[in-house]
Amino acid sequence: MTEKLRIAVVGAGGWGANHARVFANRPDCDLVGIAARSIETAQRRTQVYGGKPYDDIVQMIEDSQPDLVSVCLPNEEHFEPTLELIRFDVPLLVEKPLVFDVAQGRQLIAEAAARDLFFAINFNHRYAEPVQRAKAAIDQGKLGELVFGLWRFGGEANFGTEPHAGLIETQCHGLDMLEYLVGPIASVAAQMTDRTYPGTFTTLSVALEFAAGGVGALVGSYDSSYSYPDAQFIEVNGTRGRVLIEDTVRRLTLNVAGDETASVWQAGYFNDEARTFTYTFDRHVDAVLAALQAGAPPPIHARAGLRALELAAAIIQSFEAGARVCVAAQ
Repeated sequence: MTEKLRIAVVGAGGWGANHARVFANRPDCDLVGIAARSIETAQRRTQVYGGKPYDDIVQMIEDSQPDLVSVCLPNEEHFEPTLELIRFDVPLLVEKPLVFDVAQGRQLIAEAAARDLFFAINFNHRYAEPVQRAKAAIDQGKLGELVFGLWRFGGEANFGTEPHAGLIETQCHGLDMLEYLVGPIASVAAQMTDRTYPGTFTTLSVALEFAAGGVGALVGSYDSSYSYPDAQFIEVNGTRGRVLIEDTVRRLTLNVAGDETASVWQAGYFNDEARTFTYTFDRHVDAVLAALQAGAPPPIHARAGLRALELAAAIIQSFEAGARVCVAAQ
């Protein structure tokens, strides 16, 4: 690799701007290209962040010879471009969801594995300060044996053509987070409603069984609002204590069983980095580039995206069958 990592970005939408911002501002990176659907869109983005504009991924790869391609495309358009990039043997950081179809997801993972390709996915919620502190407390045994985990996340609808978009493209964060904090999910039992938008399931509730013996719940909604307090909420209970995470980056509360006081973390007056959700991506990129330069596996491999998709497929199966569905271990 060159002294500066050569980074190309595929996608020029709203969150794609965050990808371009991160790499353009890093002193160890050179943003060499941005690809969009139209050359005009790519040009507008490169005028802000630098790099050369493209409307053709193949041409961008051949011209720029990147060390890493960061991919941020519309949710339902991930498969073909990602497969094309994998076949160029270029290291990848892709946005969630991996794809919407399990067979496609397995194909991407298999083709990347056959090439021993660096293939990361951006589950950036893991890098929020409250989540990192909660994970450390759990790993240190401060909660004791984990018995219950809850994820709740709701906001405005983000529609495409997929009737289970809310589950696959948004609650994938929750499925990943619950397994990150509590451990592998062993079975799911789901309820959903399409009351608001017939044919599109915008709110769901899932009862969970964890392989280690605990239970839990995931509640997700596109019939809510991101303006509400606690739009995103996590609770993990153990035999010795519990952690509560509010709005991903806002606050962590640690309780000890039998103690009416609590330990609270929240960002201080000048700590804009820790209180800002978009900077969780910056933190993840730190870890991604460190792993890439060290020749190590990604900190969050794209297999985590496939795992979330497989869990989502089991949840859909449970709802359609009206029965609990067991999930194979990862």
